[in-house]
Amino acid sequence: MKYIYRFLVFIGFIMGYILEAQAQEIALQLYSLRNEMKVDPAKYHEQISEWGISALEGGGGYGMSDDAYGKLLADNNLRIIGVGADYNQLTKDLQPIIDQAKKYGAKYATCYWIPHAEGPISMEEIKIATALFNSVGQELSKEGITFLYHPHGYEFTKKEKSVPMDYMLKSSKNFAFNFDVYWVKMGGGDPLEIMKKYPGKFPMLHLKDRKKGTPGSKDGRGDVETNVVLGTGDIDIAGIIKEAKKQGTEYLTIEDESSRSVTQIPLSVAYIKKELEKN
Repeated sequence: MKYIYRFLVFIGFIMGYILEAQAQEIALQLYSLRNEMKVDPAKYHEQISEWGISALEGGGGYGMSDDAYGKLLADNNLRIIGVGADYNQLTKDLQPIIDQAKKYGAKYATCYWIPHAEGPISMEEIKIATALFNSVGQELSKEGITFLYHPHGYEFTKKEKSVPMDYMLKSSKNFAFNFDVYWVKMGGGDPLEIMKKYPGKFPMLHLKDRKKGTPGSKDGRGDVETNVVLGTGDIDIAGIIKEAKKQGTEYLTIEDESSRSVTQIPLSVAYIKKELEKN
């Protein structure tokens, strides 16, 4: 059975190669459907395909065997392009992360959170994490995997006359960023200006718009119900898409954590397509 799964992964890889040769691709962070997948993963994978999305960030199989999940992906023309990389695992053994990525044929592995005391992160913690990420990125690159960090907003409070996120961006030699524009905005950063200042460091974006009037957050936390349809909030999503196209960002990944995600995601897909055609 393992050969069947490998064949399905190979087909997904070929599909991905063809799509990557084209313009930016719309992807979906599966966390957007975390509640729905608990009820009926087969139904919602089919739904994703019907929305016109084929690239997924996540993985895990939802309790299915590798072969069964591989078949579900293949049947719906879906593939996993990115997996998670827990920070604590990064400090111990990279092999489980490598195995997970290779199982799906995923090109990217992302760390979504740096453990730290509640509130903004310290400069010392960001320096330790940056050194770790450079080391991890170097090792994963040998396996054909690109390591990414996903900012969460707590990196933007000024420390020691500088901003932790600026330090990380300037010091990232062997890793890049899975740039969540919502959390950057929540932390007080300007995602579009940062992209322009550090071009080439953003192969993947998390596109998530923020309800107008939402207060910022310095601790990486916020109300998920402030996630709105792309283009209707207070983040310059149109400008970000234009810059992403200019820089050659590979994946415009929708992440909608709200309870309205099933309704909002297809509207966000339509918005991205419209902006890509315009620019």
